[in-house]
Amino acid sequence: MDGRDLVRSIKAVGSVGAAQGLRTVRAAWRRKRADAEGLPPRGAERARVPGPVQEVQSGPGGGVIRFSRSELRVVVTVNGAVFWGWDGAAPEPSYALAGRCPEPDPRAVLEPDKDGGWRVVAERVTVVISRHGAVEVQTPGGVTLRRDLPPRWWEPTAGGPARWMQRSEVAADSRFFGLGGRASGPRLKDGTYRLWNTDPGRAFGPGDDPLYITMPVQLVVADAASHLVFHDTSWDGTVTLREGQEGDGSGHDRAGTSELRMDGGPLRCWVMVGTPARVLLVWASLTGAAALPPRWALGHHHARWGFGSEQEVRRIVSGYQERDLPLDAVHLDIDHYDEHQVFTVGLEGFPKLPQLAEDLRQDGIRLVSIVDPAVKAAPGNAVYDSGTAEDVFVRDASGRLVQGVVWPGEAVFPDFTHARVRQWWGGLYEERLAQGFSGFWHDMNEPTSFAAFGESTLPRSARHSLEGRGGDHQEAHNVYGLCMARAGYEGLRALTPEERPFVFSRSGWAGMQRYGGTWSGDVATGWPGLRASLSLVMGLGLCGVPYSGPDVGGFDGSPSPELYLRWFQLAAYLPLFRTHASLRAGRREPWEFGPDVLEHARVALVERRRLLPYFVTLAHLARRTGAPYVRPLWWSAPEERALRDCEDAFLLGDCLLVAPVLDPGADRRAVQLPRGRWYDTATGRTYEGPGLIHVDAPLARIPVLARAGAVVPVRGDDGELELEVWAPARGRTGGGLVVADAGDGWDEPEIERYVTRWAGGKLVVELEHEDGMITSPRPVRLRGLGER
Repeated sequence: MDGRDLVRSIKAVGSVGAAQGLRTVRAAWRRKRADAEGLPPRGAERARVPGPVQEVQSGPGGGVIRFSRSELRVVVTVNGAVFWGWDGAAPEPSYALAGRCPEPDPRAVLEPDKDGGWRVVAERVTVVISRHGAVEVQTPGGVTLRRDLPPRWWEPTAGGPARWMQRSEVAADSRFFGLGGRASGPRLKDGTYRLWNTDPGRAFGPGDDPLYITMPVQLVVADAASHLVFHDTSWDGTVTLREGQEGDGSGHDRAGTSELRMDGGPLRCWVMVGTPARVLLVWASLTGAAALPPRWALGHHHARWGFGSEQEVRRIVSGYQERDLPLDAVHLDIDHYDEHQVFTVGLEGFPKLPQLAEDLRQDGIRLVSIVDPAVKAAPGNAVYDSGTAEDVFVRDASGRLVQGVVWPGEAVFPDFTHARVRQWWGGLYEERLAQGFSGFWHDMNEPTSFAAFGESTLPRSARHSLEGRGGDHQEAHNVYGLCMARAGYEGLRALTPEERPFVFSRSGWAGMQRYGGTWSGDVATGWPGLRASLSLVMGLGLCGVPYSGPDVGGFDGSPSPELYLRWFQLAAYLPLFRTHASLRAGRREPWEFGPDVLEHARVALVERRRLLPYFVTLAHLARRTGAPYVRPLWWSAPEERALRDCEDAFLLGDCLLVAPVLDPGADRRAVQLPRGRWYDTATGRTYEGPGLIHVDAPLARIPVLARAGAVVPVRGDDGELELEVWAPARGRTGGGLVVADAGDGWDEPEIERYVTRWAGGKLVVELEHEDGMITSPRPVRLRGLGER
């Protein structure tokens, strides 16, 4: 017995109580024993590299290049994306891709290159393959954006998956973004990042990694162009990044590097080249359009682990109503379950839950339920009995049910990588709908299983269907949350076909936006946690997940009034606007922090409601274009180097720049402006970018600037949609997009395109129409005419 494991076991029993502590000890030993029995020892390994080119076979969009020890398939698709796969790896099957792979580009040509290499020439990209297997991605003008050196494999001599390594070089001026939800981002500094979805088991801050959502997705921004790269394998691995360094102009630059090491899975890769908007559009075309949230989900949500009873929920809701504070949803955590068992209700605290839900709905407030994947392993539990009859739970290599420990105690886990299991699970949401719930947040789905030592998840040897291909948890772990989200989303589509499902998930993987969004998880209460909140939202958006947000105030502690307010003000401009806290944390209601904070929070809530039509428009644009609601300042000007390193402000769509206060005691802050004229929306003062400005940030508000010429759809005083138009500079034009949405359902409203211009000293706002430009049919409120 490992002495350190024994010490951890004793600590676990003492820290969480004897019964649960002993369960976590047994779970840890079960997991260790299962892997010892079910995973083959790696033993000796032999290294392999591709070797020299032997022959080449042209094909649609590219071709196959055979080396002495491997082969490389390269294809450029009709949307300009490049795919390559080693050792015969094809684009499918893939959990990331939505539907079938795009068709090859018939205009792309495979032709000989210098020094015995080959290249694929297409309209938007050129791919150069050296005679020893290096792969270079170039712009049509011949500028190298990325160079992947020949890969290396380590194959066990006794058989089994091969580990592999891919080292890549990028331009010296490049900056790295992405890799899923990273608290230290959004720009990824030098270091090693793990690709293994992980519940840290405690509140986290910027130094903690990995977290709940990891993805092998990088967005690389450089002077020449941006590119997104995705290595399509769900196995455990690491990415080690090192930024480059530019020389003195004599050509002695040091390239930036990215080294990917994976424990198994196919070595296959997608690369998209262009502007940030273009690469996210192509990425969305590959991985699927983002799920469209219902209108109410873009409002304000209030949650807490520990409401405990219907009376407490009604008290909180009355508090909002008595103070005339907007509220759109209330979330119930695991304490509303019967002994923490999923798809149940504790009747002692919530004896009339459907009536509570109906009363809230009458006031325009929706009820949202937590849903955990772990099912209490006890006969008599309806979900367990049903799942056992349907044989839906994960088993080990010997065919025994895999048991872990979660909130209800000993638990089993559905295998969401099986279509039949997803259909079974999706049908269980009928019970939640009958209780009156309108939305669902998936928790603990990394998946998490408490353990006194070792990893807090399922054994790596646990068996999974993987859509009938078969495999183990090494491959299934990172896509477990994604497949659970799919099960819930598709189940709700079948149960309530006229309504948009609202699902957001703590864990996920590439493509999770098809089924909903996510939230920060258990971010630590403190100023570093506030900063991490923004990093997570921005980084996830650049990976194709546009809808996310943090726990306002942090999950675990008692924020100061100032910290709470600054967090609240930031979150009012993020897609998911939700207060939440743990069972033992301080309160999160705005009135608990004093009258000044209450009034300032009211301003933020009222402004969020006023901007709701803009958030609805951004949701539709995210679905149609892949562009996130929250964008880095360099989004439209990646060549502006000063913007690449700015991590404390963001663009909300094309129209607004939001500069949150992320440090204590600050009442003024610096803002790096992109090019153009900007208005301070509070004072009307104008600023010209690019450049660094300093603006007031009193406790009452955070700085928000509007782009000159912008057309922002807002909620007017009468509740109807109107256009807030910020005057363009004299002699300039502007414009904006508006999507008017009924709030739910599957109609695809038209995108309204507005243009603002000066005509004879008068500001004119016109709508593009099939008959030409017409005067705006919507009410217009002009701003910025008295600029100074």
